Amino acid sequence: MQSTFSSKIKDNLGAFNVPAFRRYWLGSFASVGAIQISVLVQGWLIIDELGGSPLWLGYLGAATSIPTIIVAIFGGVLADKFNKRTLMFIISSFMALSLILLALLVSTGNIKLWHVLLIAALQGLFGGLDGPLRSSFFPLLISRNHMMSAVALSSAMWQLGRILAPALGGWVIVSAGIGGAFLVASLGWILMILFLITIKVEIKSKQENFRFFDQLVEGFKYINKNNEIFMIIIMTYCTHFFGFQLLQLMPLFAKRLGQDAGGLGLMFSIMGVASLIGTVVVQKIKRSNYIGYILLSGSIFFSISLVFFSFSTNLYYSLLFLFIGPFFNTLYFVTSMTIIQLRVSNEMRGRVMGIYTITFSLIPLGGMMGGFVAELYDERLAVTISAIILALITLVILLFKPNIRNIKITEAKD
Repeated sequence: MQSTFSSKIKDNLGAFNVPAFRRYWLGSFASVGAIQISVLVQGWLIIDELGGSPLWLGYLGAATSIPTIIVAIFGGVLADKFNKRTLMFIISSFMALSLILLALLVSTGNIKLWHVLLIAALQGLFGGLDGPLRSSFFPLLISRNHMMSAVALSSAMWQLGRILAPALGGWVIVSAGIGGAFLVASLGWILMILFLITIKVEIKSKQENFRFFDQLVEGFKYINKNNEIFMIIIMTYCTHFFGFQLLQLMPLFAKRLGQDAGGLGLMFSIMGVASLIGTVVVQKIKRSNYIGYILLSGSIFFSISLVFFSFSTNLYYSLLFLFIGPFFNTLYFVTSMTIIQLRVSNEMRGRVMGIYTITFSLIPLGGMMGGFVAELYDERLAVTISAIILALITLVILLFKPNIRNIKITEAKD
């Protein structure tokens, strides 16, 4: 009986049973928390301290996302050819130092709007490498039968960060100021470095006959030949560009609802709780024959919830819609990323995931468009228009792409 109980616990932990993955997850959780805190603090710094307009939030998004998109395409090639662990050391070190610099500028009263944008752009450059590196590194630590568990745990890591980090960031802003919040964020990247030191994994560098452009083209050709991977990447791009403008505009919604920095942190945290619950639920449906329908309906219900949130004037209703939307989006995200990870070969993983992880950079870029619309009209219309566009795109795929609506995770081949 005891061994049966122990084996059930072990099965539920999945990839977390692997010591190397567990250490990677803990270090990544710390750095993800750092990212979440810095995003919140930079936005609050611009709106509350430096007197920036909604359009400046859009500029912040563009400053981060445009360098990230450019570098992520090439970063995937580097991830396939060089030592991933070494590159992650370099990136984590820079991120920590950039946050310490922001803390010093704020503490000395020398911070300007252009400082925030410049440092965000540099963070975007290094972040463009970080995405494909993470996505191609963790599969090396696990077996294929742990893939969905690892993807779900990686998603849960981001969601836990969204629960805890904004609440912590809001509290630190109130109690220690914006400079203190940037210092707290830098600690997350320092912890990532310390955990990476403990992970030993054999990674072969492939620098011989290295033709950068040819390797890059090979990655695009690979995706183009695999229609399911291609369509899922396009869908995910649309989801993050149109569906997550809300994140960049959240300070405006918080002020509209009469909230301070603590209230803003609560709103982000509710989204994290919902997404975390979604990662638990999605593992229960991975063998479903209707995984394609679940994937697509997750995107549609996410879009609907954004519209309702946009025009809610009651804090509690707003928090409810902030819960519903991310829950359904998580059903989409975890299943889609698992399908891609299982279908891509190890030799191409860095390049494919480099192109895939551009999707996260589209969040602040979409935020720039949202900031422009919010400047002309208001943030409610910005989020609503984008949510309707996303819903229509998903409906078209549901109706006209049977290979996506009928897709199954179990179709993946070893």
